[in-house]
Amino acid sequence: MRAFDSTTIDLCLSLFDWAKFQKAKGAIKLHTSFDVRSQIPDLVDLTTGKVGDVTALKQIDLSQYPKGTIFIIDRGYADYALLWKIVKAGHHFVIRRKKGAQTLRLGEHRSPTGKGVLKDERIAFVLPKAMKDYPDDLRLVTYHDAEHDVTYEFLTDMLQLSASNIALIYKCRWDIELFFKWLKQNLKIKTFLGTSRNAVLTQVWVAMIYYLLLKWLSAIMGKPRKILELSRMLREVCLQPFPLIAVLCCTERTLKKLSIRAGPQISLF
Repeated sequence: MRAFDSTTIDLCLSLFDWAKFQKAKGAIKLHTSFDVRSQIPDLVDLTTGKVGDVTALKQIDLSQYPKGTIFIIDRGYADYALLWKIVKAGHHFVIRRKKGAQTLRLGEHRSPTGKGVLKDERIAFVLPKAMKDYPDDLRLVTYHDAEHDVTYEFLTDMLQLSASNIALIYKCRWDIELFFKWLKQNLKIKTFLGTSRNAVLTQVWVAMIYYLLLKWLSAIMGKPRKILELSRMLREVCLQPFPLIAVLCCTERTLKKLSIRAGPQISLF
């Protein structure tokens, strides 16, 4: 499964004049394909803030994904020609229904079963352009989230899975939101050392490489740790002369003792 979304990083237009977004505002966007199972971004496209989310997804080569990949996307990506392109490429999608979408109910797909499932229907588009862009039927699952008292409508091309599983698949989209939140809170991608396009993109790519290295270190350890914990540990000892494996085997408490015994950090200059 791949969750696809973007996050915007605001920039001062007077300093970053290449990052066009709005009349008096600059920004860049990180368009990201996030592997839900491995919790790793497998594709990141950096653009100016003006590039639309749908435009970025349309430019992706869908053949690079394994057949049967499920794309989990928010209703901002509700371009019916794009959804049909995903299906024709041998993949699947789960997306929230766009407000105001005009559809025709063809009948009940299955009897609504499962906690929170209100309806499970077969539908089709009725407007000529929508019918041309997506000429097949779709499945519409209506689900009520009792915890937050919100009702959702999910469109999908998948007919075999239960309605509750469709809702659970869409819930996985939250993982990419947590990924963006972690990046912005823990890595230096909101303030930049340079103002040129190359300087900004280099800093973002360095942050991405650091994140992937943390995930790799967590995976190779016998007892995986949270990447925030690993990041804090490496920050403590990044310029001190002892093996990385020794650091990873420490707890935060024993790491402080190890750092004290090692003495002052190495000077770069």
